[in-house]
Amino acid sequence: MSGPAKNAVHYLPPGRVTRVLNRVVGALTRRGLSMWGSRVLSVPGRTTGIMRSTPVNVLSLDGEQYLVAARGTTEWVRNLRAARTGRLTVGRREQWFDGIEVLDDARLPVLRAYLRRWGWEVGAYFDGVTADASDDELRVAAARHPVFRIVATDPPTAG
Repeated sequence: MSGPAKNAVHYLPPGRVTRVLNRVVGALTRRGLSMWGSRVLSVPGRTTGIMRSTPVNVLSLDGEQYLVAARGTTEWVRNLRAARTGRLTVGRREQWFDGIEVLDDARLPVLRAYLRRWGWEVGAYFDGVTADASDDELRVAAARHPVFRIVATDPPTAG
C-alpha cells in the first residue's frame, strides 16, 4: 500500500467533556485514588524535556504491564517514543519505566485484553472493534493504536 493512507497518523483529540474528565481523574489519581486502574503518566517533552502528564489506564496481562493509546498517536505517544522512559504515579507512589513499543501482531492480545477491560470507556475510539473481534479486525485497529510494554527501571539520577 502506498500513498497518504499508509503514513497517515491516527489521532482523535479529546473533546471538552473528556478534557474535564481527564482533569478530574488526574487530580484524584495524583491524590492517591486510582479510578478503574488509572495512573498519571509523565513523560519528558520532545523539545523542552519538561515532564508532561496525562491520566492513563495501565493494563496488566500475563505478568507484564502495558500502555495502550486509545486515541492513537497522541502527544504522550510521541514523547514516549522519543524519550523511551517515563513515570507512572498514584498519589505518592511512583514507578519509573522504560517504554518498549509493541509491534505488529504482538499487539493483538494486548488490545483484546484492553478492550475487554475498558471497552466501555474507550470503545468509541476503536471504530466498532471490540474484544470479541476477529484477529483481522483487531489487526486493522492495532495499526491505529500504539502499545507500549512497561519495564520498571530506577529513577533517573540528577546531574
